[in-house]
Amino acid sequence: MRPVHAIRPVHALRAVRRGLLAATLALVALPAGALEGTPAGGLDPRAAEQQVQRQQSQPMNNAPVWSEVRSGQPQSTAVQGRETGVLIQAGGERWRNIRNGIIAPWGAALLLAGALAVLAVFLWKGPVRIAGPLSGRMILRFRYSQRFIHWSVATLFVLLGLSGLNLAFGRYILRPLIGATLFGWLGELSKLVHNLAGPLFAVFVVLGAVAFMRDCLPRAYDVRWLLTGGGAIGGRDVPAGKFNAGQKVWFWGGLLFFGLIMSVSGFVLDFPNMDQTRATMQLCQLLHSAAAVVFIALSFFHIYLGTVGQEGAFDAMRTGWVDETWARQHHELWYNDVMSGKEPQAEGEPRAAPPGLANP
Repeated sequence: MRPVHAIRPVHALRAVRRGLLAATLALVALPAGALEGTPAGGLDPRAAEQQVQRQQSQPMNNAPVWSEVRSGQPQSTAVQGRETGVLIQAGGERWRNIRNGIIAPWGAALLLAGALAVLAVFLWKGPVRIAGPLSGRMILRFRYSQRFIHWSVATLFVLLGLSGLNLAFGRYILRPLIGATLFGWLGELSKLVHNLAGPLFAVFVVLGAVAFMRDCLPRAYDVRWLLTGGGAIGGRDVPAGKFNAGQKVWFWGGLLFFGLIMSVSGFVLDFPNMDQTRATMQLCQLLHSAAAVVFIALSFFHIYLGTVGQEGAFDAMRTGWVDETWARQHHELWYNDVMSGKEPQAEGEPRAAPPGLANP
């Protein structure tokens, strides 16, 4: 135990520092004369009067000043503007607790659960193979404009997902592995990529809605597809239109619902000079983060089924063409419409694949 004479100077120094800090805050938050008993100007008159009384009874006790400042009510400041007089925004602590205590851990758990679920499906069912030999006759499934929009959305989504995940979880995962310096550079790059790709993503979400909405309108036959899990219950493919019910759910729930939430909230965060308050920014950040983790978790299934999960699906979006056998197996109603002429092929496009185009 240290002697008393060695502790007192330290305590005295800390008291002086606290007093100087409180005095500085008081000078900023209180008008001249308030500390002398003239409760006029910046602070609420009652708070100013309580501060004067507190200084007389308990010198250096600035509880009334701090209580008034933390109330969120505007005080007197030299710079005038939206919230410039709010020195401490108490809602920031609630936002931090929700972000770090709820969204971060539960979001990480949801992402891990989504990845494990996809792995379980792959190990249990394996990829869906094309039933029967290919016919060699090709059908145009996606025009170039649709493929361009799809791959633009996909590319921007990957850039935003990776940069956003690094900003949210990188300090817990990457920083211990690569060190603070390299992680700092990576964090700056992630922020730059996220801020630049975000507005472009919003544009292509709207373009995607225009390009695919007609084919994604709900139909009566979609109910059967949903009830059977796309054929998982029963063991055979369920007739579907150009897009099955699962793809339509992804379009309306993923691309449009979560995509628009992330786009609108992202604009608010990307452009903080649009006169929004800190409370608005905090709310948008929570909505943005929550929507993002759900969207990314759902995307695991979409990416899996569009690549290794279903034979021929990737080539359908890569080249735009599918074999008649594939179309009849997975999208029988759309195939029948094409064969009957109800769903015409693009004007000027041949019914057979261009020379040299490999079958899916």
